Amino acid sequence: MATKKKLRIIGLTGTNGAGKGEAAAFFHQKSYEIYSLSDILREELVKRGLPLSRDNLIKTGNELRQKFGADILAKKAWARIKSKAVVDSIRNPSEVEFFRKKASFVLLAIDAPVDLRFKRIMRRGRLESIKNLEEFIAKEAEEMSSNPSQQQLQACLALADYTIINDGTLSEFHQKLEKFL
Repeated sequence: MATKKKLRIIGLTGTNGAGKGEAAAFFHQKSYEIYSLSDILREELVKRGLPLSRDNLIKTGNELRQKFGADILAKKAWARIKSKAVVDSIRNPSEVEFFRKKASFVLLAIDAPVDLRFKRIMRRGRLESIKNLEEFIAKEAEEMSSNPSQQQLQACLALADYTIINDGTLSEFHQKLEKFL
């Protein structure tokens, strides 16, 4: 039986609304298990009885990183992985480092123009804690911390092995993902 070290894991990082969830769904169609670090945070929010808002996700993720180490969400996801997998919502370089040590790991960054991402997140109906483009940009700045125990999205984007700009149709995005595979 293959050890977990041999597993192929695709990590997804990227800006809010860029298409990480759509990429995860695409890879799932290609027989990859899907794990989301944000879903791990959502489970924690449910345990705490807190609303599943973007503010609470950011706050709780940073709190867990400070208390248990910056790679805590990666460790929690790793414990669940059984076969080739996609890990969505990587937002701290320690999460990248953890997976690089544990598996055959490649980090894919997904990005799109900010105005397009804002329109997408307004359509998806989650508690985003924003009302307009300016608030969206300000909220995104919270994810760009240089504090090692907080979200460091910009650093994760810089660590990516590949970057896809998702600024076209869904079909065009799928073509780019297919090429990546």
